[in-house]
Amino acid sequence: MSKGNINVSVENIFPLIKKFLYSDHEIFLRELISNATDATTKLKHLISIGEAQVEYGAPKIEVKIDKDNKTLSITDQGLGMTAEEVEKYINQIAFSGAEEFLEKYKDDKNETGVIGHFGLGFYSAFMVADKVEIITKSFKEEPAAHWTCDGSPEYTLVEHDKSDRGTEIILHIAEDSVEFLEDGKIRGLLTKYNRFNQVPIKFGTKKINDPDFTPQTITDEEGKETKEPHKQIDVDDIINNTEPAWTKKPADLEADDYKNFYRELYPMQFEESLFHIHLNVDYPFNLTGILFFPKLSQNLDMQKDKIQLYQNQVFVTDNVEGIVPDFLQMLKGVIDSPDIPLNVSRSYLQADGAVKKISGYITKKVADKLSSLFKKDREDFEKKWNDIKVIIEYGMLSEEKFFDKAKKFALYPTVNDEYFTFDELVEKTKDSQTDKDGNHIILYAANKDAQHAYIEAAKAKGYEVLLLDSPIVSHLMQKLETSGGDTKVQFTRVDADHVDNLIKKDDTVISKLSDEEKDKLKPIIEGSVPKESYTVQLESMDSDASPFLITVPEFMRRMKEMSASGGGMMGMGNLPEMYNLVVNTNHQLVSDILNADEDKQKELISQAFDLAKLSQNLLHGEELTNFIKRSYNLIK
Repeated sequence: MSKGNINVSVENIFPLIKKFLYSDHEIFLRELISNATDATTKLKHLISIGEAQVEYGAPKIEVKIDKDNKTLSITDQGLGMTAEEVEKYINQIAFSGAEEFLEKYKDDKNETGVIGHFGLGFYSAFMVADKVEIITKSFKEEPAAHWTCDGSPEYTLVEHDKSDRGTEIILHIAEDSVEFLEDGKIRGLLTKYNRFNQVPIKFGTKKINDPDFTPQTITDEEGKETKEPHKQIDVDDIINNTEPAWTKKPADLEADDYKNFYRELYPMQFEESLFHIHLNVDYPFNLTGILFFPKLSQNLDMQKDKIQLYQNQVFVTDNVEGIVPDFLQMLKGVIDSPDIPLNVSRSYLQADGAVKKISGYITKKVADKLSSLFKKDREDFEKKWNDIKVIIEYGMLSEEKFFDKAKKFALYPTVNDEYFTFDELVEKTKDSQTDKDGNHIILYAANKDAQHAYIEAAKAKGYEVLLLDSPIVSHLMQKLETSGGDTKVQFTRVDADHVDNLIKKDDTVISKLSDEEKDKLKPIIEGSVPKESYTVQLESMDSDASPFLITVPEFMRRMKEMSASGGGMMGMGNLPEMYNLVVNTNHQLVSDILNADEDKQKELISQAFDLAKLSQNLLHGEELTNFIKRSYNLIK
């Protein structure tokens, strides 16, 4: 028997561990399972290179709860430790068994994936236990060792009669942590952190039908036949899948394998993913994973944290901010990299050099996959566009390299359900939609129903009208306008002005009203509409165009939209709504207003103004009620 003090640099490291080192107490189980996994995979490696002359067998990790004795134990069948190794790796906390292992086999190409850090992670046990025991037997021909510590720097180390290889960690759960003696709690933690662990994890047993038992037909006294019940047997309840899809090569997987893995990751998700991206790189860092594009709604206020980050199949976090590009955090799936430290500090993760490289790689891989899908089956890509456009548009705004690639496959649908890339759109519309000043005007609508009249007027002129209705489209248009090179492209919503002013050509329409009549008419109309919200402008338009038309200035509306979704000019979102009331001086109704008496003028102006507001969905409440009453009076 030996006694001693753990070689630590503070008076008592255990309160420090419990209070400060780990922010989340539940990760103690992840750390201990990881240590057990490392011990098992290290043994496999030593056997493979001839340094361990033992049978590997079919090792597993077992987690057991003993409520009577208030203990939780984790047992592995890995390489184990000698008493000397316990002294070194447990008591001399400054050393790490994994670091020594890495140093010893650094020139061996097979060590990838077996390097853990048995050492400090073990001491996380004291977050929930007031006493910890280690019973361990090395694969070497040496006696087993039994180490005990009660949470102080003092420990005891004695021989033990354990005969089978491996290590058992016994946690005597503290009074303030008895929740970790509940089956449901432990099963939940194992499922959260270790459901894809490399080594099978046993947690209790479960009953299954005996595969070797064949139910017999039983005939009763009345001649009635029944099948005897199935015989059930107890088997180990293995809670993890040791070979998840991302650990396999894409060539070894079928479409159904990816679908099944998606259901395994998200059992409560009833819709299938649209498509997947299989990540697999070994230089300049090691990374595997599968990302899924889910169907998305039109808004950006959607739940993120659906990508799970793993290190060697051990769950690290589902908050991947700073690790996965922001625009891809709406995806789902798994990323696994041994280059990502199994560390509880996210700030450490985000500052890590390898992690930053991973972010850039993922962006490139996603862009390449989308480009491939577009080229391979454009028709299918167009069908999925509405479900993926928010991610792509967000990426184009936030990642310059992604923008450059996405310009070739990002789509711009028309109100007629045709889809164009930006270059295709520019080529198709450059002749008909270039104004007299050389500006190439791209017309768009945000709502086919609300802006129907304006859309039809533009289509009558032979113009293409896009349907751009995502919440960040204003930002994207701004970027496209400023990155078009020599092309003077401008986006204008179809209701920003009357159709003749949207794309000004050389030909002008002559007004039927003289300048004197216009000067007389304008104050009459201004006196009947709210000055604080509407600017009246008289325009010479086709005689069959609407007499009154409400338009929203493109600049003001776009700045307000950008401000509302984050961006644009400061304070623009708080400005009151401003509209133009465009009066068609060539319409007969306008001439009638000019020549009518004062009461009739007010009635005609109110009716025409309300009709214009109705076309822009601006007529509500009392104003709508008054309009309906007035309309009935006019048709009596």
